[in-house]
Amino acid sequence: MSSVHPSDSGVQRKGSLLRTVRAVAWSLIGLRKGSEYQQDLQKINPLHIIVVGLLAIFLLVLSLIAVVNWVV
Repeated sequence: MSSVHPSDSGVQRKGSLLRTVRAVAWSLIGLRKGSEYQQDLQKINPLHIIVVGLLAIFLLVLSLIAVVNWVV
């Protein structure tokens, strides 16, 4: 009988915060090389992408509101 540890069956992804921020920023702009996208898929934690993406969208909305208030 073999015992499989839950962490042994999954892939551990260790991605830096800077790499995640760069990937989210490029995705918001809409420009990303295919090879870099594949590297991101292998190295970045999906939970980190969600958190950084929500934070980036929140900051984008706040900056747009600030620009509108400044112009008007």
